[in-house]
Amino acid sequence: MYCIDGHAVSAPATDSAAVARELRDRTEIVDALYRFGLGQDLKDKDLFASAFAPDAELDFRPAAARWGGRPPVMTGRDAIVTTILAMFTGRVDTTHQITNPRIAVDGDTARLTALVEAQHLLTADHATFALLKNPYDVELIRDGDRWVIRRMRIDNTWYTGDPTAIFG
Repeated sequence: MYCIDGHAVSAPATDSAAVARELRDRTEIVDALYRFGLGQDLKDKDLFASAFAPDAELDFRPAAARWGGRPPVMTGRDAIVTTILAMFTGRVDTTHQITNPRIAVDGDTARLTALVEAQHLLTADHATFALLKNPYDVELIRDGDRWVIRRMRIDNTWYTGDPTAIFG
């Protein structure tokens, strides 16, 4: 056993089949976060929804608290997808860059931490924007060959611009 981000995990695999499974898991785990970001950026409902478990939870409160926002915790894949895409589609252009992923796998569950730089610009006026640097803490579950997000907590390290113009 060894530790990643405070969680004990099994030692890395050594036989070829186990190594291949581990690499596939790690790729699919990060891909869930890529689907989350790109689904928003493209306003692609199916891609965005594919990132989440049906009972997923998204907590943006820690990030929003930095500028005085008080959003509710979003619960359920459909509510998350509907709420976020309704807030952005036709109103806000976004880009998400995901870096520094750290992964701990424990059977059919995993934990992922990453840094996400999220640019949000009002579609009608790109001079009104919010650029956010957010640490993400994500719990995932295996769903067949894919991994999906069960719980996501988004914090904020810094921002520039006007988040209240974007998020309310």
